[in-house]
Amino acid sequence: MVPRSAPVNEELRRRSRERLLQATVELVAERGYEATTLGDIADRAGSARGLVSYYFPGKRQLLQSAVHRLMHQTLYAALEREPRSECGRERLARAIDSILGLALAQPLLMRTHMAGILQAEGFVQCPEQQRLAELLRDTVARHGSADADRDYPMLRALLMGAVFAVLLPGAAMEAARLRAELFQRYGLDWGMGVPPDGCCPPDGTLPQGGAAASPDPFRR
Repeated sequence: MVPRSAPVNEELRRRSRERLLQATVELVAERGYEATTLGDIADRAGSARGLVSYYFPGKRQLLQSAVHRLMHQTLYAALEREPRSECGRERLARAIDSILGLALAQPLLMRTHMAGILQAEGFVQCPEQQRLAELLRDTVARHGSADADRDYPMLRALLMGAVFAVLLPGAAMEAARLRAELFQRYGLDWGMGVPPDGCCPPDGTLPQGGAAASPDPFRR
């Protein structure tokens, strides 16, 4: 038997890791975090159980990587959907809508993810998180930031806060109100982006961006 080349082995490892990440998202969304075991994830992915520990130090880190991958996929799809736009304001609107929409579509998964970030392990730096960060940083730069490395963390914090607010048990805020606040902050018109299902203008109004909004924090 001819030994596999290094590129072939690398591709097989990538696919194996991707299957584990996808299985994690599916199972946690279906059963919740505590009811999902690493063995369950390996079985769903069709992988040997030892591979989970080979790729990830633990279940919490695996979940963060899996959710960051899902967020990156969701954000990328929103930015690239037709008709594709190069407008920085439209792309930022789509980015905000994609993350809010994911929180509404996957409440158990995203609530579990947010809770995990607040655990002792904190925020996991992983390839999936880095790809998500690059896409958000690019979105900030296209919107007009002169210092995307400084402005990107603020956008990330605001999006995390919005996800937390829309999912907070017993005190959740309306997604439409959160969207309106974010759009006003960044000078975006309500008609931009792709509002999540059921996300209607708060109080029957149409918040407008541009000159009527608060000063754009990305404009110097």
